[in-house]
Amino acid sequence: MTTQIREEKGISILRPSGKIVGSAVSDLRETLLPKIEDSDAARVLLNFENVRMIDSSGLGVLIEAHTVAKRRNGRIGAIHIGKHIKNLVVVHRLIHIFEHFDDEAEAVSALSD
Repeated sequence: MTTQIREEKGISILRPSGKIVGSAVSDLRETLLPKIEDSDAARVLLNFENVRMIDSSGLGVLIEAHTVAKRRNGRIGAIHIGKHIKNLVVVHRLIHIFEHFDDEAEAVSALSD
């Protein structure tokens, strides 16, 4: 798994690619959490367009990121959630912890408020 990172209007946009399973989960954690912890009110957008699969450990990292962001008055948004990830999130009743957007422009606008 690789993750592209860029900033737009104060929003950290992370675009992981591949499968978020096994050692890739640690890579995501090491990339995502510092973006949240280094800011008093982090705004992060996760673009899952190129993620084919995520396992329960990967979901755990996303939950941890949500918890840390909430504690620090941050927000996490998500776009392009594929069918596999969406099913996993729904089954585990985690759908409510992420802000969902239709596209990047909408997400950046909403998260920058």
